[in-house]
Amino acid sequence: MTGNSTPAPFTADDYRARMERATRAAADAGLAGLLVAPGPDLVWLTGYAPTATTERLTLLVLAAGTDPVLVVPTLEAPDAEKAAGAPALTLRDWTDGKDPYAATAALLDPSGRFGVSDNAWAMHLLGLQKALPGTSYASLTEALPMLRAVKDEAELRLLTAAGAAADAAFEEIRGVPFAGRRESEIAADLAALLRRFGHEQVDFTIVASGPNGANPHHEVGDRVVERGDMVVLDFGGLKDGYGSDTSRTVHVGEPTDEERRVHDIVREAQEAGFRAVRPGAACQDVDRAARAVITDAGYGEYFIHRTGHGIGVTTHEPPYMIEGEEQPLVPGMCFSVEPGIYLPGRFGVRIEDIVTVTEDGGRRLNNTRREMVTVD
Repeated sequence: MTGNSTPAPFTADDYRARMERATRAAADAGLAGLLVAPGPDLVWLTGYAPTATTERLTLLVLAAGTDPVLVVPTLEAPDAEKAAGAPALTLRDWTDGKDPYAATAALLDPSGRFGVSDNAWAMHLLGLQKALPGTSYASLTEALPMLRAVKDEAELRLLTAAGAAADAAFEEIRGVPFAGRRESEIAADLAALLRRFGHEQVDFTIVASGPNGANPHHEVGDRVVERGDMVVLDFGGLKDGYGSDTSRTVHVGEPTDEERRVHDIVREAQEAGFRAVRPGAACQDVDRAARAVITDAGYGEYFIHRTGHGIGVTTHEPPYMIEGEEQPLVPGMCFSVEPGIYLPGRFGVRIEDIVTVTEDGGRRLNNTRREMVTVD
């Protein structure tokens, strides 16, 4: 599962089923349809990712009772035709000098409310509003936050393989020297390992040593790692189009009793969050379970972020494991469980696994040891 073997590609039928599912979800939400610009939603729905960012309008139009239509610039139509999902939709191209908004407006209910992918350009949305002043719009994150949240079996296989590849990278990084090297050098090692184990894209390699570990989103720098440092490692990216994201906290040499105790608390909190995963539980229940362990141990004020986030064709997406999120967990959802404790000026600890909801609980997609690991 950690090698570079090529998985079976998604087919036009797979993309057709996704577009039909999205169209039904839009109708159920009271929307006239969906407007999907280049980005992760378009990749998930059609398999099409334009090779370059462009100001020219590209938009997938999904509406009940009509076939899916992808509006594309004429000069990019040959690439769009090669997308795996192209046989499941109609391409409508437009040439420079023509009005793409008029061409798109002809496909839309002039008084409808549409869900719009979050990375649509403002000028494109404003252009549509000008062409159809009776329309209104809502972001997909607001209107259909769970659109990509429930993964099918093929997606789960890809996420499992991505998690195993990240695990393999961690097992290797444990063997490299830490003391006396810069954080940036260790981060480069991690990135190289992710690529060696099949990642085509590395999204982040956080190496937060000593006091830098108290910043959950520390930017890798030139601090030299010292013996006695706690080091938070948080890394991931995309393998065969699906994400990995895992965190482990290691110690350079033998930890103090306090460092070991804090690490044990986080490990217990992570286990509690994992045990809370089951169909029908609310997302916030995962956060509450993990947070209760840390709060009861007296470190509640030092757990300063949500417990988790979804993962799929991006490394951060809905659902979110956070207080106030009452969305029920459904088999096939995948998300991180990553509590942490961050002691300013001293050190931090975070332990993170990707978890998928099963019919009767949860399954971890990361399986490296969660106990304290020491490195040289």
